[in-house]
Amino acid sequence: MTRIGIIIGSTRPGRNGAAVAQWVHDVAKQRSDAEFALVDLLDYQLPHLDEVYPPAMGQYQQPHTLEWARTIASFDGFVIVTPEYNHSTSGALKNAIDFLYNEWNNKAVGFVSYGSAGGTRAVEHLRLIAGELQMADVRAQVALSLFTDFENFSVFTPSQFQQDALTTTLDQVVAWSEALAPLRTK
Repeated sequence: MTRIGIIIGSTRPGRNGAAVAQWVHDVAKQRSDAEFALVDLLDYQLPHLDEVYPPAMGQYQQPHTLEWARTIASFDGFVIVTPEYNHSTSGALKNAIDFLYNEWNNKAVGFVSYGSAGGTRAVEHLRLIAGELQMADVRAQVALSLFTDFENFSVFTPSQFQQDALTTTLDQVVAWSEALAPLRTK
């Protein structure tokens, strides 16, 4: 069965990402077309990129990189939950992405973002990164506003139309993950 990882792209204390990712997971696990699992960057404690060789070489030497690579390799696609910090994604997420290369290739990715402008600028940066990693980024996305989808900027209260956007995003991520499967088996 197709496996989709839901990556929590923030490690910040008091982060909103954990609640958003849990919402994504709760909606996703009601589906029968794929298996979904949360992937929390906090569980991997990745330091600033510390591998000697470029990730494209696949010659990982650090135990934390090997564990991270096994996790990412185990999925067929991803939903990345990202905050927007300074018109981009979090440094922790960018660092985690940069640790690997081949493990991301030929997989679909969708985005759920949050911020004062819905996190859309962070997603635009992530789309460029996904292209370089040979990932297929789906068109649909969820853009959550800190003003309307959170109470006091911290209690997550998404409106119904956000769930509809999430359903469309999940539909596309699953479909593209399945379509790319022949490329991953080569």
